[in-house]
Amino acid sequence: MLLFACDYLEGAHEAILEAFVRTNREQLPGYGNDHYCESAKEKIRKACDAPDAEIYFLAGGTQTNSTVIAAYLAAYEGVVAVETGHINVHEAGAVEYTGHKVMTVPQHQGKMCPQELEAFLAKFWNDPSHEHMVFPGMVYISHPTEYGTLYTRAELEAISAVTNKYQIPLFLYGARLGYGLCSSSTDVTIQDIARLCDCFYIGGTKVGALCGEAVVFPKGNAPKHFLTITKQHGAMTAKGRLLGVQFDTLFTDDLYFKIARGAIELADYLKAEFVKRGYKLYLDSPTNQQFIVLENAEMEQLKEQVGYEYWEPYDETHSVVRFATSWATTREMVDELFSIIDGLKKA
Repeated sequence: MLLFACDYLEGAHEAILEAFVRTNREQLPGYGNDHYCESAKEKIRKACDAPDAEIYFLAGGTQTNSTVIAAYLAAYEGVVAVETGHINVHEAGAVEYTGHKVMTVPQHQGKMCPQELEAFLAKFWNDPSHEHMVFPGMVYISHPTEYGTLYTRAELEAISAVTNKYQIPLFLYGARLGYGLCSSSTDVTIQDIARLCDCFYIGGTKVGALCGEAVVFPKGNAPKHFLTITKQHGAMTAKGRLLGVQFDTLFTDDLYFKIARGAIELADYLKAEFVKRGYKLYLDSPTNQQFIVLENAEMEQLKEQVGYEYWEPYDETHSVVRFATSWATTREMVDELFSIIDGLKKA
């Protein structure tokens, strides 16, 4: 079975596995108090050009989202996201489970419009009865979005200006951050994100790590007792070295960016091959997630040999499906995909 369903199907990059073996017998303090975690943090600070950044390593994406949001918000506050935001549709109510409402604004190919965000916040504060309502306490965006699309630097600056105006934090979900930063279509750098966001996280699980995410508070602005809150949310690993070794490896010799760039190159190749065969793109994604419109009959045939992610219906006879490349995808895998597709057409 050939699998393009998502970008975390494989284990970990070989350099990480080698680092695990090399460091396996070392006795190290727990809970992230080891020198590998410290080394990884320093490398991330350097990459972000954020010398004062506070960095925490958390077990996974869902834990990271719920922990960061709960740490920032008061009991009467909620978080603003687009309708298709990950926390609104794919977190099983994890944020609401912490007692905080997800408040939605429209999405535009997965992205938030700065003007609509400002209108949403202004409407709340101009409502005479807002004291009886859930307060919008922070803004959550994804880069890349759920549709593989990217914010421009100007769009991030505009959203950041709105959150600064209303004095609420801007949190950027970065599970696939590497793939966004390495797209040939972006003008956004990790330094831009550190400058414009109050908090963001660098996804490891989907970009070469066995597991784990690096949460960055770039201005030394972590919420009070964030470590304790992390433990409360089950996001802390006793063997903190597990995450420190991985991120120390990923941020050595630009490995994180090199492997992400490889996934983007193959996603571009995959997209071009679909287009060459006359397939319709649902949207033009510049990252590792590609959304293709397939006839339902062909989709059913294809799933016997290829794993993909069903996304949504397109019309009565077509559906949108997602093909995702990853750090581990090879040219041979993409060629095999199209060999299967061409074979089905001939059958």
